[in-house]
Amino acid sequence: MDNQAIFLDRDGTLMEDRGYICDFSEAAIFPFAVDALRLMNENNFKVIVVTNQSSIARGICAEDQVREIHRQIQKFFLDREAVIDDFYYCPYHIDGVVEKFKKKHECRKPSPGMLLQAAKDYHIDLSRSFLIGDNECDILAGQNAGCRSILVLTGKGEQTRTELKQKNIKPYLITANILTAAENIIWNN
Repeated sequence: MDNQAIFLDRDGTLMEDRGYICDFSEAAIFPFAVDALRLMNENNFKVIVVTNQSSIARGICAEDQVREIHRQIQKFFLDREAVIDDFYYCPYHIDGVVEKFKKKHECRKPSPGMLLQAAKDYHIDLSRSFLIGDNECDILAGQNAGCRSILVLTGKGEQTRTELKQKNIKPYLITANILTAAENIIWNN
C-alpha cells in the first residue's frame, strides 16, 4: 500500500454539472482541469474518478453509454498529456427503475466502496490520499475511506459549503476549484 491517490468526483469537479448526460458531446470539462491533472501526474499521484451514476438505475442512460463517456473523457485528457488512471462509477440507486440496479449499494457515495475497491486494485494508502469533490456525499465518502476530503466551490460547492457548516462537517480544505486543490495538495503535502 504505497501509492498515493487523488480521487476526483466527476460532475461539478472535473467538469460542469449538467445533470444526467448520456453522450460525451454534452460534457463540458473545466478548462483548468487539464493543468490540475498534469500537476497530479507530475507528482506521482494516481488519479481516479469516483462518481455516482444513478442515471443508469433510473433508466436515463445505459451503462455502456456511461462507460463510453468515461473512455472519451480519459482520451480528452490523454490527448492533452494528462492521465486519469481509472474510473469507478456506481450505477445503483434505491429509487431506480432498472431492477438490476434498484437497490442500496456500498459503492454509492457517501459510502466509501469505490475508494476502497480502488485502493485494493492500485495498492493505495488511503491515509496519504485525497478526495476532491463539490458535494457532501463526496466529502463524506473521502472521510469514510480515511482520506483527506477537499471541497471545491465549482458545481454545487457553494451550496455544499453552507450545508456542511450547518451540519458541522469539516472538509480538510475548501478551495476554488480542482486546480487550486491540486496546488494545495502538492505544496502542502
